[in-house]
Amino acid sequence: MTMRYAVVGAGLAGLTAAYELKKNHPDAAVQVFEATDRIGGKLLTIDAEHGPTDMGAEAFINFRRDAHAFFDELGIKDRLVYPAGRHSRVYSGGMLQELPRGGVMGIPASSAGLENIISAESCARIDAEAQGEGIDWSVGEDRSLGRLVRERYGDDVVEHLVDSMLGGVYSCNADELGVRATVPQLAQEFDAMKQEGAKVTLSGAVQRIADKRAGKTQDPAAKPMPVFATFDEGYQVLYERLAEASGAEIYVDSFVTGVEKEKSGYKLLGAGDGIYDGVIIATPGPTVAMQLKKLCPAAAAEAQKQKLASCAVVSLKFASDEGLPNISGVLVASDEPDMHAKAFTISSKKWDHYERRGGALVRVSFGKYGQDEMLREDPEKLTEWAQEDLRKVTGYSGELEEAYVQVWWGALPRYDAEHLTYVAAFRDAIASLDGLEVCGAWIDGVGVPAIIAGARAAAQRLR
Repeated sequence: MTMRYAVVGAGLAGLTAAYELKKNHPDAAVQVFEATDRIGGKLLTIDAEHGPTDMGAEAFINFRRDAHAFFDELGIKDRLVYPAGRHSRVYSGGMLQELPRGGVMGIPASSAGLENIISAESCARIDAEAQGEGIDWSVGEDRSLGRLVRERYGDDVVEHLVDSMLGGVYSCNADELGVRATVPQLAQEFDAMKQEGAKVTLSGAVQRIADKRAGKTQDPAAKPMPVFATFDEGYQVLYERLAEASGAEIYVDSFVTGVEKEKSGYKLLGAGDGIYDGVIIATPGPTVAMQLKKLCPAAAAEAQKQKLASCAVVSLKFASDEGLPNISGVLVASDEPDMHAKAFTISSKKWDHYERRGGALVRVSFGKYGQDEMLREDPEKLTEWAQEDLRKVTGYSGELEEAYVQVWWGALPRYDAEHLTYVAAFRDAIASLDGLEVCGAWIDGVGVPAIIAGARAAAQRLR
């Protein structure tokens, strides 16, 4: 008898799970149900007049070997491209400032290079932090990252550096994010310092991370790996290849409202047909809560705790790059007045494959958790703000040829200080549901490599 599997959601997690299921069970029937009218989820490549352009995620952190091995398995590793090597800046105090090197997500180990970005008082606090009272830290705990940095270094370190760095990744301010949930290596150093009986300090933990990084790059013959990577024709290279290689039947405009347990398997409500031997749910936390409300109320209650942040991307194509700074992008300090944008990626300076198209391509990002009102403006207003803010930050005012706007409602999980606790409780609650798995960014972590790893693991757990 042919095994039947259902995957709910055709974003990166769902498509990866479908591929892995088919690979492990080549004779099985795999069906994927997507509520929207397209595959890819938060990965979206549009066919702009100047060429394929990503309007969702732009790139991924390039350090995980398992992701590279997976792309090789899919036959698309040769489609990876890397940044041109230009650096980014932070816009703070009405000026473009160089970003200091050696910190962790904007958190410095010392005040070196920060004199023009933060106050002299905060510089002194950073350099004296290790000599003061240690952090009262318990191994395994989590707490607000922003509040911790404010307590140890000062408000302007958060607002000028940490917020701007984290806002682009998580669409949240640092106060709303957990240390362990978003910067796990920092929490791990706090744990280690506590277990060693050493004083737990922020500057000390950041320095330990920097020292470990330096130790990994001491081999002069070793070629440093680029921090970021993407695909030469956008993320469509990845999600279209996954859809093809999975061999799955993919149904769009198919909203699964719930899952029911039957004697011989599971039944989907709202889509699908018949009984499935196994189900993988790859949807956002609040949607998972709805889908599991009757089947597993305890799990649904934990998933419902997930809060989502919305954001928008405006892509601007200009006729010429004359007058545009020779940098890869700009992060905007969260306390900068009269600004709407949170970040700019100068794509035609950051990526050679965009630069070869000619002109200038700039990606402008808007929105953090709790800023939905801004995103409700019409596309013309967002485009106007994007141009105004770009001109204010860089002085550049080019001839606009194309503009594209994408608003992402509920795009990103808010990884707050309670996030890992309710994810663990959710996993415990569904552990008894044999044949049902859940994957995705909210449960497996942010970023393409983490989502792929989580989805593959979920598929491998299904018999």
